[in-house]
Amino acid sequence: MTDEAASVRQCDVVVIGLGPGGENLAGRLAREGLDVVAVESGLVGGECPYWGCIPSKMFIRAAGALQEARRVPGLAGSAQVEPDFSLVAQRIRDEATDDWDDTVAADRLTAAGATLVRGRGRLTGPRRVEVDLPDGSAEGPVVLEARRGVVLNTGTDAAVPPIDGLADTPFWTNREALEATAAPASLVVIGGGAIGLELAQAYARFGTEVSVLQSGPRILAPEEPESSALLREVFEEEGIGVHTDVSIDAVAHDGERFHVTLGDTTIEAERVLVAAGRRPRLHGIGLEEVGLDPDARLVVDDSMHVEGVDGLWAIGDIAGRGAFTHVSMYQSERVAKVILGEPVPEYDSSFPRVTFTDPEVGGVGLTEKQARDRGINVAVASTKLEESSRGFVHGPGNRGLVKLVVDADRGVVVGATSIGPSGGETLSALAVAVRAEVPLDTLRNMIYAYPTFWRAIESALPEA
Repeated sequence: MTDEAASVRQCDVVVIGLGPGGENLAGRLAREGLDVVAVESGLVGGECPYWGCIPSKMFIRAAGALQEARRVPGLAGSAQVEPDFSLVAQRIRDEATDDWDDTVAADRLTAAGATLVRGRGRLTGPRRVEVDLPDGSAEGPVVLEARRGVVLNTGTDAAVPPIDGLADTPFWTNREALEATAAPASLVVIGGGAIGLELAQAYARFGTEVSVLQSGPRILAPEEPESSALLREVFEEEGIGVHTDVSIDAVAHDGERFHVTLGDTTIEAERVLVAAGRRPRLHGIGLEEVGLDPDARLVVDDSMHVEGVDGLWAIGDIAGRGAFTHVSMYQSERVAKVILGEPVPEYDSSFPRVTFTDPEVGGVGLTEKQARDRGINVAVASTKLEESSRGFVHGPGNRGLVKLVVDADRGVVVGATSIGPSGGETLSALAVAVRAEVPLDTLRNMIYAYPTFWRAIESALPEA
């Protein structure tokens, strides 16, 4: 597209992709008085509010309520539990997603002063973007030239493994799983990461017969082995089949049921959920026009500037520093500071994260293996949550632990895991300790409120 064929729209900043980080950045810069054009081909807000964080946590909350009711006989009497999936499906549709309508988010963005262009944006050169408008638009492509630069926030798609026959079946990804209006009778989950495990447990608590298939030796592989072992134990106690070190030979669908072949074994199910990781959206956004390879990993510095291209930043999942909403939001603020000429503080590499299973699994900083691989003189300490005062009081559902990875030479915690009821909340104190490099002596000389789950941190501290 030449300038003669389409007029060039000048602006300060173009943001391509309006997931949480991109939406936040566009609004922030616009409120500061910059001329911002925000480009999105899907829903403003991205995966998180419509098919990720928000609806999945509503689903998990509902499933957790069912499980708590099932614990009543061990605590307070008797209860009859009758799951009704339609209630949570309706709540997701009405409260979380507005029936997958982004009007509220779009209006919020334009009210901040940004210009919203709906279409697919791609780089055509440094600081230049061309946007293909939706099919049926009477206008041609929009050509944008950004005085300060372009920010990429194009996110990820569900990765589909190259399993024979899988692509020809009506499999689910997280999107279909959270748009569902009824719980299937049976479900095979391909992938034992956070998304697969959260949805597997939630569906199982609504009465679905669930099997989790993991190609590696353990589920939740990025976290500590203790996390994997405990979660597997809990899943199996709840009747969820967990199969590790499996190789899926083929997936077929006969019009009614799926057939998943594992060597001499075939598992049948009403549905198959593919939760085998995420694939960054790097193709079709013009990276090759600025000298980058769309098949390679983007390299960004601590200001989120893309290496080798002036005036180009990348945030969120495609930046390769953690595919989490909170990471994208943090990175968006860093880019905002750069563009606005504000001081940019040191990058927080502590990387807190939570898997919202029951028990919740929170992690921050380095795992024990990562610390040892870096040559750190590691000391490890842990305590079981059920043996703590709050765990004892809590009773059924109290499984968990706190694990600390300590740099023995410096006397600071460099990594921590918090598993248990509200494990993600207990993680907050550990996240501060890791991020601020709080000395062990200071952690030992603290008052830990009694009887709280986070008091287990005190029990986990290694002796002086």
